[in-house]
Amino acid sequence: MKIFAPFLFCLWSHFVTAREDERLPNKCEVCKFLTVELQEALQRTGRSNEVLEVGEVLDTGKRRRKIKYNTSETRLTEVLDNICERILQYNVHAERPGSLRYSKGSSQTMTTLRNLVNKGVKVDLGMPYELWDEPSAEVTDMKKQCETMLEQFEDVVEDWYFHHQEQRLENFLCEDHVLQTSDRECLQEVWKGGVGHQEEADQEGATHDAGEL
Repeated sequence: MKIFAPFLFCLWSHFVTAREDERLPNKCEVCKFLTVELQEALQRTGRSNEVLEVGEVLDTGKRRRKIKYNTSETRLTEVLDNICERILQYNVHAERPGSLRYSKGSSQTMTTLRNLVNKGVKVDLGMPYELWDEPSAEVTDMKKQCETMLEQFEDVVEDWYFHHQEQRLENFLCEDHVLQTSDRECLQEVWKGGVGHQEEADQEGATHDAGEL
């Protein structure tokens, strides 16, 4: 057990620091991930060739109007329904900077801790193991802010959907309607793969400790 002590201490210190650094998402981050989820949902439904019939059939026998599902209000309504619930799939990757701290999938630190548990090492984070995957306070707050933002700017989203899809939703909604110029920094942050500086340090520490076994 002692041979794991330095590595566990490093991970625990990093986890505690991350918890102490817990913060609420800002408006830029909320808008950014709202548009990410909305665009992805639209992409998933964008290949349908379904045709909808709308309107009532009159006694005159007049046929109901047909519209493509891809351009219908029905599609937009279905996509917007519970779209903010998808935010709860995100986790906080405290080792990453800015808005990049929010991403789906387990963080490097939590993955390493789970691997240690699977190897029989006792890891105490002050909460039951089955709660490790519960949404954090940050992510829960982002979901709530997402719902408020969508309610406030739903007409803007509808305007984009019906008239401006040639523009990126992130630009049309976040830049043109939600955010001030000084609040748009997170929109320029793009995850390019690989690991952040803190992740690299953690991995180097793990390699060093493993070499001493």
